[in-house]
Amino acid sequence: MKNSLRIALILTVLTSLVKAQDHSFDPPWNTPPPSKVMFTIPGIDNVPDLFGDINDPQLVIFFAGNQFMCIDDLLAAFKKEHPQYQRIFAETLPPGILAKQIAGGSVTIGNMRITLKPDIYTAGKSAFDEMPQYFAATETYASNNLAIMVQKGNPKKIKGLKDLARPDVRVSMPNPEWEGIGKQIEKAYVIAGTETLRKTIMEDKIKDSTTYLTQIHHRQTPMRIMYNQSDAAPVWYSEAYYQMMLKHPVDMVEIPANENINAAYIAGLLKDAPHAEAAKLFMDFLISPTAKAIYRKYGFASK
Repeated sequence: MKNSLRIALILTVLTSLVKAQDHSFDPPWNTPPPSKVMFTIPGIDNVPDLFGDINDPQLVIFFAGNQFMCIDDLLAAFKKEHPQYQRIFAETLPPGILAKQIAGGSVTIGNMRITLKPDIYTAGKSAFDEMPQYFAATETYASNNLAIMVQKGNPKKIKGLKDLARPDVRVSMPNPEWEGIGKQIEKAYVIAGTETLRKTIMEDKIKDSTTYLTQIHHRQTPMRIMYNQSDAAPVWYSEAYYQMMLKHPVDMVEIPANENINAAYIAGLLKDAPHAEAAKLFMDFLISPTAKAIYRKYGFASK
């Protein structure tokens, strides 16, 4: 009997270790650029929101993070149209973090400090309303709606935003402090179920830990859903659409138009852009048919 208990305990420990070290669905979900040494270690050395050439770039773009799935195609198409610009660096961190990086001049991730100045910043309208002094020109180029990402098969039978208030539903929610989508989702809660629904999800459930506030929603939320740490998450439609494109174990619950929020994506050309000519060309590219087709491919609506 003692041996049986010991074996059972060992198997339980081993199983928990395997689950703890499961990185089956970890990013990067994009295709990393080729290099003589490819050294991405899931869970340890993995920097999915920094793209391209950090050394002597000819163009630096700060994209609001939920556009990460478009970056490979966007940069490849731009380089094809403008072959003189091959060294491009892009970040897809949360827009509030990127705004702080612009204001402060640097960001540190792990042991790496980045002091590159952006030529272009993209985000939602509210972000631009708070920092108009930085931009010489702006363009609106895409839009998005909200959806609910759930586990494959929707085991909790989520039908809409009101179900996220249920005590048995673990919610993954972007932190409104630096993610514009967080504030948009809060508006949708009020539309769908008055202030009571917003308070239940964003105050009561945070207190009892059934709502989890992410730091990088476009990365953490899909992973939390896929690793069974959360049951449901309001996301941009394109985020759920992309995970389904990858055939990851998620499903999408669409939110009706009368409870939904539409958000526009705006690009701003920095007044002190270090690579002004390349930046102007990229601004024009963002509103071109080529770029619009790329955004539609990944579930965005083009303007």
